[in-house]
Amino acid sequence: MAVSRQQHEFAEFQARTSAKSGVPGLDLAVVRDIIDSYQRASTEPEGVSYAEVDAGGVPALWAIPEGADPDKALLHFHFGGSVTASMYSDRKAAGHIAKATGVRSLVVDFRLAPEHPYPAQLDDAETAYRWLLSQGYEPKNIGSTGHSIGGTLAVLLPLRLLAKGEATPGAIVSVSPWTDLTIQNPSVDANEDNDKMLSRATLELFRSAWLQDPAVDFTDPQISLVNADLTGLPPTTVHYGEYETLADDGAALGRRLAEFKITSEVHPLPEGQHSFILSAGRVPETDQAIQQMGQWLRRHLGT
Repeated sequence: MAVSRQQHEFAEFQARTSAKSGVPGLDLAVVRDIIDSYQRASTEPEGVSYAEVDAGGVPALWAIPEGADPDKALLHFHFGGSVTASMYSDRKAAGHIAKATGVRSLVVDFRLAPEHPYPAQLDDAETAYRWLLSQGYEPKNIGSTGHSIGGTLAVLLPLRLLAKGEATPGAIVSVSPWTDLTIQNPSVDANEDNDKMLSRATLELFRSAWLQDPAVDFTDPQISLVNADLTGLPPTTVHYGEYETLADDGAALGRRLAEFKITSEVHPLPEGQHSFILSAGRVPETDQAIQQMGQWLRRHLGT
């Protein structure tokens, strides 16, 4: 089945943005400004309003669809390898997912590396989750969502809560997750020309910024989900693009979920790019995938 013209156009947008941000010698602040322009790839979701909040000391942004279920919420984590992007770059894509689900979404503006290496991002994710609980949301009524490093955090947070013997969110949507920090999967090199956002060099750069402790083993199950014990995870759906350098990471997480008998689905997007949800509202394949995500969350959060 041929992919849409709009999907090709999004890949071209990614290629142009990567070329701008990849100019040698650019200041990190400039690179971050360029990556924040990814929000232009999504349309403004109709009937969604926004409100900035302090989530227990972590900046965050509510995306609030009209008629949203007041008892349920999503906790959303943005892309950017822990180094770039923000709640603003994800605002519209998160709004589309929130609208498809019929609940509000809290987009977390977690601290960035290299200024704040691991585990700052996961700490902020946990703080925002606990803030949601303090606002009266029950764990079973919260969905954990995200893409790229955010898709990793969407799973790492429930695993951290399980390790503490605490209740997890009721469902997970993990898009384009980075699940093997050894960067050894074949798709990393096989999709070098196909992936218009990421490359092996970019992943290595992100990894060195995020995991600065020399004692950290890249195979550690606390950072590489492909090695983690997933026992007790809530229902989890994984979406990834077949053209991603991280395609095998998504597929491997799907197999791991099946091995642990977690209620799960895996959706590879033909010729899909990394973090394809950023094209929400413009690419029909993306919009269809977001509707699937919304249905998953509705089903498992009881919306």
